[in-house]
Amino acid sequence: MVSASEGIEFYKLIMEASLLVQLVMLLLLVASLMSWTMIFKKWFAIKWATRQAARFEEKFWSGGNLSQMYGDLTQKDSQPTGMASLFVDGFREYRRLQQANAPAGDILSGVQRAMRVAMMREADYLETSLAFLATVGSTSPYVGLFGTVWGIMNSFRSLSMSQQATIAQVAPGIAEALVATAMGLFAAIPAVIAYNRYSNQVERLLTRYEVFSEEFSSIVHRQARGDHQP
Repeated sequence: MVSASEGIEFYKLIMEASLLVQLVMLLLLVASLMSWTMIFKKWFAIKWATRQAARFEEKFWSGGNLSQMYGDLTQKDSQPTGMASLFVDGFREYRRLQQANAPAGDILSGVQRAMRVAMMREADYLETSLAFLATVGSTSPYVGLFGTVWGIMNSFRSLSMSQQATIAQVAPGIAEALVATAMGLFAAIPAVIAYNRYSNQVERLLTRYEVFSEEFSSIVHRQARGDHQP
């Protein structure tokens, strides 16, 4: 455990650092706080999207009437999201082209185009903040290293001006500088872990969306040819 004296000493190292090193530490602290905020927000967003996709798939493949399902989703005040938005946009385009007596090929291509647009919209939402996490994870160590190098340079510069050089004179300055490296790693490591994990989860979720789009396209194609009534 960290004692109170060690905490005060750590605080003293930060307060006695040069202005530039303090600015580097402040930048890293802000980046860390922002990344942790996005980590938690993205965790809830992906968990919610995964749960909604599972619920929609269960309802979709339960054998219910798709027209009724479309009506239920569009009657709600909120805009459908996730896999439901792909279905709503695709089914809306299907009904529009069917009422216009469009050929089966045009109906299929129109539905696929509408679902691709919805897929891009959902992908943009799911990938929000991932670029920031990647940036924090890749740049924070170098920002912290910059503060460390600058602090060590100042320590050796002040040491060169002293007539009697001792390790006790340079040690505090080096310790102050190394705090910047530690803060850089503290900001980078969680961001890198979260980015890798969330990127994998988003990719798997988008794959589920793509599979559903292909399956729904097959249903639309059969219906356009007059085989079944959705």
